[in-house]
This record gives sequence, C-alpha cells and structure tokens, in this order.
Amino acid sequence: MSRRKKFRTKSKFLNWILDWVDAILFAVVVVTLINVFLFQSFKIPSSSMESSLYTGDHLFVSKLTYGARLPMTPLTIPFTHNVIGKGESYSTAWQWKYRRLPGLRKVRKGDCVVFGFPNGDTVLTKAPVEDYHTVVRFMGREAAVQAFGPVLVRPMDKKDHYVKRCVATPGDTLEVREGLVWVNGQPQEVWPGVQLSYSVVTNGGPFNPKVLDQLELNLGELHYSPTLPGYPEMPLTTAMLEKVKSMKNVVSVEPALQTEPFDYREIFPFTPDYSWSRDSFGPLWIPREGATVEITPHTLPLYERIIRDYEHSSVSDALAAGSYTFKQDYYFMMGDNRHNSLDSRYWGFVPEDHIVGRPAVIWLSTDTGRQFPKNIRWRRFFKFL
Repeated sequence: MSRRKKFRTKSKFLNWILDWVDAILFAVVVVTLINVFLFQSFKIPSSSMESSLYTGDHLFVSKLTYGARLPMTPLTIPFTHNVIGKGESYSTAWQWKYRRLPGLRKVRKGDCVVFGFPNGDTVLTKAPVEDYHTVVRFMGREAAVQAFGPVLVRPMDKKDHYVKRCVATPGDTLEVREGLVWVNGQPQEVWPGVQLSYSVVTNGGPFNPKVLDQLELNLGELHYSPTLPGYPEMPLTTAMLEKVKSMKNVVSVEPALQTEPFDYREIFPFTPDYSWSRDSFGPLWIPREGATVEITPHTLPLYERIIRDYEHSSVSDALAAGSYTFKQDYYFMMGDNRHNSLDSRYWGFVPEDHIVGRPAVIWLSTDTGRQFPKNIRWRRFFKFL
C-alpha cells in the first residue's frame, strides 16, 4: 500500500472517530441541559407513595413547574446524581451558590414533589441507606461512626432524592388526628392514593392470592397472623377498604392506629416535651419566609435545625433574642402510604431550596417481585400525573 493511500485510510478513520466523539459530546450536552432545565428521570425506590406511585415506577420529573434549580456542584460525572460504583460521582472543589429560575407556580397542597432528603447531608458510608441523624440519636455519634463510618458529608444538591406528597405549605398549621391530616383546623382531602393500615380479622384463613392481586396490594408489606387470625396491618385506600369489608371471610376491619407515642427519638422534634406519634402529631406551624416566630426553650426544638443547618444562623442568638425571622419557605411532606413512609413526621421540614421538581409522567413501570413479562405494568405506561 502506497504512503498516500495509507494516509487517506488513516484520515478516514480519524474522521470517523472524531465524528463519533462529536456526536457523543453533543448528546451529553443536550441531555445534561434537559436534565438541568426541563425534565429529569427518577425511579420510585420504595412503597412510601403506594397506591399513588408504585415501587418500580420510572418517572420524568418536571423542573419547569417550580423552576429549575441551577447546579451547585457542577463537577459531576454526566448522567449520575451522587454515586458511581462504590464512590461519589462529583467533586466539591468548585461550588456555586443556590439559585433557582422562575417556575410556573409554587408548591401546592396535594402536589407530589421530588426533593433532596433533608437528613441526607451526612451519610454513614457502611450504612448509606440509614438516616445518620436517627442512628446518632439512638447510638451516640462516636458509636455510630465507629460501627458504620467513616462519615460522608454531601452538598445540598447531591442529597438523595425522595418523593412525597405536600400536605402543608408555608404558614399552615398541621395536625394529624387518628392518622388523618388536618390543616388550619380543617380535615384535609383524602386523595385516592392515600392508604392507612387496618387490622383485618378473617374467619380462620388468609386471602386467596388472586384476591390480593386484584386488590393490587404490596405483598411485601403483608403478614398473615394465624393467631389473630388475619392481617395485623393491611394498607388500604378508601376504595380498597370497602372491597375488603364486603368479603364473606372478613369478620372485622379496624384502623391499625398507634395509640401510644413512639420513642421520642424517632418522631420529630425528638424531645420528650412533645409526645407525638405517627397518627397523633402536632399541631405544628410551618415556617414562612419573612415570618417571625417566638423562640423559647420549649419551641426551639421545632426550629433549631432550620436556624442552624438550613439558614446557617446562630441558635444561641435566636434564643437570646427570643425570636427568629425565617429566610425561606418550608413544607411538610408525607407519603401516601401513611403507615409505611419515612416522611416529615420523622425528620421535619423540607426547605424550598431542596425542592427538585414535580413528577409529570410515568414512562415505565416494573414490579420487582415478578418475572418478565408479568413484571411489566402495561397500564401505567406513559401515565400523566
């Protein structure tokens, strides 16, 4: 082969490589811009929102509704959030301040919202799924770090994403009475997907598996107790509850409410001065930007984390002044699966700067408990929310 022919062959190969590199770089830039400003893909990891959003639902989350939050940690491997393999997928060597573009509207009561998990600022590397702050309350920091450390501190925009329903907005007073939400003294609408757990007593045997399948119950949350006999905690929506009550083999159905307070270390604000539980919570006022609240030793636990960690102000100064004026809005989020949801009852308020977006459409849904092709929930494909 002549030298000129070899050169032409090499040039074609290089041009082919450069074309592919150019196409890949273009795709990365376009998809990144879409993720930042328009829509981002998100997968439902748990059952906390059933029967509204199912475990295995793949969503497109709209950034336009509440306004796109601009990146604060720009040095990130494309198409990752905070983890790649066993390591972090970003660098904090370069950080930007929090900024948000104007949105179509504010968060409303009843909205399903994707946000950064407030307690996700600190992670135990050997137990990344566990809530660091809860573990520390029960074990003490030194023991927790020794058992599950070292500790990893994540910037705000790299916290794990959660999805819950907003049940109270800035300025509201929230209360949970017998498992139901009350806002500003009025009972809140029970949305179709909201489910509570019930003690279901049968005439001596479990439900037929086909019946459970027709009810679309999460079998991973069901436990049949032959000593009851029945199901101590069966999560049911209002519609499902009526179906269960009408079954011939059902003797009784009663709400599985927690009548005794939880260990105060589990329920916000984590002090014995507030004997709240998952089903009896509040009243609690939701902070609003520009509003001033009285700060006393009794009220401080409610707003201490806001002052110290979210607004980076002095707790001692607020206590000495006897009041504090909030710098941003806050929200109270709860899962629709009210008795199996790690939500604001367990970790407090969601700051506005943690809001990511609103679930807009389910583009794929799979059931991890089933084999292909039965695991595909075809009826949920391209379901708009």
